[in-house]
Amino acid sequence: QVQLVESGGGLVQPGGSLRLSCAASGFPLDYYATAWFRQAPGKEREGVSCIASSDGSTFYADSVKGRFAISRDVAKNTVYLEMNKLKPEDTAVYYCATGPGWGLRMNDYDNWGQGTQVTVSS
Repeated sequence: QVQLVESGGGLVQPGGSLRLSCAASGFPLDYYATAWFRQAPGKEREGVSCIASSDGSTFYADSVKGRFAISRDVAKNTVYLEMNKLKPEDTAVYYCATGPGWGLRMNDYDNWGQGTQVTVSS
């Protein structure tokens, strides 16, 4: 059974850091592109970052470029999102997803996790 499980969310002060994990089971995570999306209350889900299956190329939304880093541990079948210099506007539920596509369009991804809450507040 294909499953994605996110973890690592929580409450952090502005300027702080968190590392999110996306653990996959039922398939090798590096077989597909993996992306992180987020959805803030009252807003549409938006793409944050993705990592390619083939060469590990990465891509970031402008809003997180320079602050967030996506990586993959093949042995652990897990993708990470390192988030630094967090801002209140980063508050959202963060989802990981896998699929045969590439980029930050939701339609390119067909397996989704349940999400993990990130709250940035003092």
